[in-house]
Amino acid sequence: MAAAGSESLRVGFVGAGRMAEAIAQGLIRAGKVEAKQVLASAPTDKNLCRFRALGCQTTHSNQEVLQSCSLIIFATKPQVLPDVLAEVASVITSEHIVVSVAAGIPLSSLEELLPPKTRVLRVSPNLPCLVQEGAMVMARGHHARNDDAKLLQNLLEACGQCIEVPESYVDIHTGLSGSGVAFVCTFSEALAEGAIKMGMPSGLAHRIAAQTLLGTAKMLQQEEKHPAQLRTDVLTPAGTTIHGLHALEKGGLRAATMSAVEAATCRAKELSKK
Repeated sequence: MAAAGSESLRVGFVGAGRMAEAIAQGLIRAGKVEAKQVLASAPTDKNLCRFRALGCQTTHSNQEVLQSCSLIIFATKPQVLPDVLAEVASVITSEHIVVSVAAGIPLSSLEELLPPKTRVLRVSPNLPCLVQEGAMVMARGHHARNDDAKLLQNLLEACGQCIEVPESYVDIHTGLSGSGVAFVCTFSEALAEGAIKMGMPSGLAHRIAAQTLLGTAKMLQQEEKHPAQLRTDVLTPAGTTIHGLHALEKGGLRAATMSAVEAATCRAKELSKK
C-alpha cells in the first residue's frame, strides 16, 4: 500500500454516490491523482458505472478498497456507515487516513467505531462540488496528523474551497452551505419569477438570475468586500435598487434567511446527537 502523500497515492471510495463521484471527478480533472489510482466500491453496479466512465477501478468489496488504498473516503449514507466501518475495521492499519463525508456522525463516534489511534478526518461538502465549486470544511480527529490534514485539503481544493475548522463549526456549515444551496436556489427562482411577472420569458429570466448570482459571488470573493460594501456600490439615491431593497426588507428577507440557517443548523445538531 502506497504511503500517503507519495506520487503513487491511491484514493479509495467506499460508497459511490453523487458526492463520491464529484470528489473523484475533481481530483482527476485537477491532476491530483490519475484515474487508475482511484478505486471505488459499492454493493451494485448502479453507481460504479460512473466511476468506470472516469477510468477508475471498481469493486464490490469494501475490504479490497482498504487493502489497496491508503486514503479512504467513506461516502455511504449515514445510517449504514456504522455497519460498513464494522465490516472493514479489521483491515484498517496505522497507514490509513480515514475520511468521512457522512452527515451527522461526529468524530468521537467515528473513532469509537474504528481501531484505536486511527487517523480520522471529517469533511462536510456541498452539492456544488459536482461542478468543482464546492464549499467544504474539514475537522480532524485526535490522531490525525498535520500532514494528513494538509494532504486532504490539497486534494479537496480540486473540488472547490476547503477550510479546516473546529468540529463545532461543521453543523453550522451544514446550515449555511449545505442547506444554503437550497436557500439560494429559492431566491434565484423568486428573482426570476419577479422578472417573469413583469413580462420577461421564463427561460431568459432564470438564465439571467443564475448569472447574476454567479457574478455577484465572484465579486464578493475576488474583491474581498463585505456584502454591505458591494450592495452600496449598486445604490443610487432614489434609484431602482433602493426601492427594491425596501420591498425586500418589508418582506422580511433578512430575518427569514437568518432563521433558515439557524433552523437548518439546529436540525444538523439534533441529527449529530442521534
